[in-house]
Amino acid sequence: MNNQYYILRHGKSLRNKKNIASCWPEKPPQPLTREGKRQIKKAARKLKKNKIDLIFSSDLLRTKQTANIVGKDLGIKPKLDKRLREVNVGVLNGKKINKISEYWFNEKKLLPLEYTKRRFKIPAPKGESYSNVEKRALNFLKEIDKRYKGKNILIVSHQRPLTLLEKSLYNYSLKKFTDIIQNKKEIKTGEIRKIKWK
Repeated sequence: MNNQYYILRHGKSLRNKKNIASCWPEKPPQPLTREGKRQIKKAARKLKKNKIDLIFSSDLLRTKQTANIVGKDLGIKPKLDKRLREVNVGVLNGKKINKISEYWFNEKKLLPLEYTKRRFKIPAPKGESYSNVEKRALNFLKEIDKRYKGKNILIVSHQRPLTLLEKSLYNYSLKKFTDIIQNKKEIKTGEIRKIKWK
């Protein structure tokens, strides 16, 4: 890679509070909560040490707000890219998270790994699969890595797309990816991670 990358998940938002899925189009938008804004102001202070040159963000409200808080602190105008959006769950947009899982979890004894396999292959109606999300996130990274050289770049996105990007970059197996989700080791709201090249 030609650049150093940092990933940041948006701060806590109304979506997290309501425990619903919220993808594009946002109906209604899910802004950051007060706690979420505090998380991101704290993250911005940490990022000052990393001398960030560029910020790229998903164009959903919660990520735009996150990127703008960080950008204001660092004196950088964020660039929006729809390839960093949340997983599109189609007709399930706005539904409770447990209802989302039920769409793929239609067998009582379905194991977590089998559930993950389904999410990679089967999109919700008018939505996208995990394979689609992994591909678009990786295409975004490859494109900006060709465009810039020697930069410190911050990527602001959502939990699952960032986990899928890590899966692709670190070559995680489906089992490891599933274990990360099951053991709640995905990136948390307001968390910064540095991409570590092997």
